[in-house]
Amino acid sequence: MLAASATSFDADQPLNGLTVGEHAEPNPLDDTWTTVSVRATALNHHDLWSLKGVGLRAEQLPMVLGTDASGVDEDGREVVIHAVIGDPARGGGDETLDPKRSLLSEVYDGTLAERVAVPRRNLVPKPAALSFEQAACLPTAWLTAYRMLTTRGRLVAGETVLVQGAGGGVSTALVPLAKAMGLRVWVTSRDAAKREQAVVLGADDAFDSGVRLPERVDAVMESVGAATWSHSLKSLRPGGRIVVCGATSGPNPPADLARVFFLQLSVIGSTMGTRDELVEMLQFCADQALTPQIDRTYPLTAAVDAIARLASGEGFGKIVVTA
Repeated sequence: MLAASATSFDADQPLNGLTVGEHAEPNPLDDTWTTVSVRATALNHHDLWSLKGVGLRAEQLPMVLGTDASGVDEDGREVVIHAVIGDPARGGGDETLDPKRSLLSEVYDGTLAERVAVPRRNLVPKPAALSFEQAACLPTAWLTAYRMLTTRGRLVAGETVLVQGAGGGVSTALVPLAKAMGLRVWVTSRDAAKREQAVVLGADDAFDSGVRLPERVDAVMESVGAATWSHSLKSLRPGGRIVVCGATSGPNPPADLARVFFLQLSVIGSTMGTRDELVEMLQFCADQALTPQIDRTYPLTAAVDAIARLASGEGFGKIVVTA
């Protein structure tokens, strides 16, 4: 089958380690696993980190990339794949807290292929209102955004939330989800065009990165890291909270602990989401008629171009690869 795999690591030029070509057919581990014919895969920064050698060892190569996908299972059902693979011996609970959890493409081959093997419990029915391309965007970016706003951030209608960065998959999910939840949504970006696009998505206002806001906010959704961390803390009202799910600009910003304890700010980590949250989020999107913002779509044969687009940072929304 055709697949896009990490075959070597290059921290400076990650695309050098990407190979698109024939790969062995997926092999389900046991009868609790199944095979899905992939129709669409959405890219994430996780794919770039893998090509840089983050989270993988050389002896695991080649590793098929991709965490997100929609497709058709062996029984002909249209499905969305939950990307978090938990330890079956753990016996349930929040799989994001499982110390042995992994994402597809970390231990087991990922979804950037014509077919993928996954645990049966990781399959969720695809909403009929969503195309395969739209559905593929939801398991990582949209699920991450949903958990940030609900389970971890506990935001309620009427509060004001600041989304740092406009254009990435999580950011473009946070805006429509937060608006549908009744929040006032502000967004930042260095790019004027992306600020305009964020307003089109539903943001109440958009500001240049780092500028002083008209008033302090109840919560900040943070995925940028070092470049925006100081601004995020300064933007919070006393008692406010910052929910952080990533650090694309660097993981070690200045802590500014004095501000944290004097203003009693809460710093809350959030990673992915559970299968149950994915089901809830899919239903919420269906009820609110929400669809993900897709930047561009590429065929699997052009996966190199798709990941190059991701690496450029020029896109607005999700980049999708179709099998």
